[in-house]
Amino acid sequence: MSTAIRERIDRLLDRINAISAPGPGFTRPSYSPLESQAHRVVAQEAEALGLTVTRDAALNLFARLPGRDRSAPAIYCGSHLDTVAMGGAYDGQAGVTGALALAAAFVESGEPPPVDLMVTVTRAEESVWFPVSYAGARAALGRLTAPELQARRSDTGRTLYDHIREEGGRPDDILTAAGLAAARFIELHIEQGTVLHHAGEPFAIVSGVRGGLRYRQARVNGTWAHSGGPARGERADAVFALADLVMAMDRRWEEALARGQDLAVTFGRVDAASGEHAFAKVPGWADFCIDLRSDAAAVLHEVDGLFKAEIERIETARGVRFELGAPSQSQPMALSIALGDRIAQGAAGLGHSPRRMLSGGGHDAAAFAQAGWESVMVFLRNWNGSHNPDEAMDTADLATAVEVLHAAIRGSGQEGAA
Repeated sequence: MSTAIRERIDRLLDRINAISAPGPGFTRPSYSPLESQAHRVVAQEAEALGLTVTRDAALNLFARLPGRDRSAPAIYCGSHLDTVAMGGAYDGQAGVTGALALAAAFVESGEPPPVDLMVTVTRAEESVWFPVSYAGARAALGRLTAPELQARRSDTGRTLYDHIREEGGRPDDILTAAGLAAARFIELHIEQGTVLHHAGEPFAIVSGVRGGLRYRQARVNGTWAHSGGPARGERADAVFALADLVMAMDRRWEEALARGQDLAVTFGRVDAASGEHAFAKVPGWADFCIDLRSDAAAVLHEVDGLFKAEIERIETARGVRFELGAPSQSQPMALSIALGDRIAQGAAGLGHSPRRMLSGGGHDAAAFAQAGWESVMVFLRNWNGSHNPDEAMDTADLATAVEVLHAAIRGSGQEGAA
């Protein structure tokens, strides 16, 4: 593993993660001044390497390193720099710093890549801020819609359109631009579970990305009452009703796994703690969100039906009423086998044999694949989960993965493709 690559990665991570709202962890909301400031760090680093930096109407950043064959489709490599609130040091950042380190490896070797290499930094990948999956990447691909530009950010209540314009983008042009021509996209990213950590493996090749079905602003309405007054059968307790739903969906999850289906169920937010709620009151409402994930759209559809059937049952039994709001979705997406094979060949040449695995979380790589690109991911070992301040990664693993990509891309020169 190259010491120079690791030193560059460490330095870049320090520069990027110095930009954050107060902790714990790291917070750079999508289309915020903090995200824009982090993008400027990448632009400075890329220009120092001699790369040409451009931004599209949605402010996605592209830094081009010319290759030997300028007419062939480029290789795009990168990730995002926005975070969830109080997130970690590596989710997105690892992929961006790895892409810059990859470009630097070509520059410093004096040997250009076989085709143009495009360091890619997308905007607004974390859909906790706007209820739109892969907003920046899909804007770059010409696939973002006018209604999605009116989605409101969770903390400000202002639209995606307004936030893009405020940061210097051109939201009207997003809807008329043709989008990037199909090419190849490689995304380095920490694993969001601990499979690689427990296996003692530094990195893996991702074969597919789960899709998601989410109800982000759901509520169960009950009836306020004195906690000591009404009998059990007379109550419409919103918290007990929500608890029934949580337990029912846990059972449905277990049943799906027993059938051999891929599924994850998460109630990511439960809120029954307003000024109205009190020690001596039967709760009259509870807010929540639910996130269903699977590698199969049919499973998501089936489980959505089961979810609504459980709600109907609980409404009858508890005398409550659920309001789910509009769902948001992302489609499951298989990633490029051929591009994964090329990376595996580069890894084998350096003595590695990475496994193939599924990504439980959504990533920009899925948006590129959905747009017809050859798209693949490389996962990096992580032992503290993701979307939390304790995200963990050994930068030596990332440096090794960068060396593998360098070898894979160099080795593709005679074939003209990665």
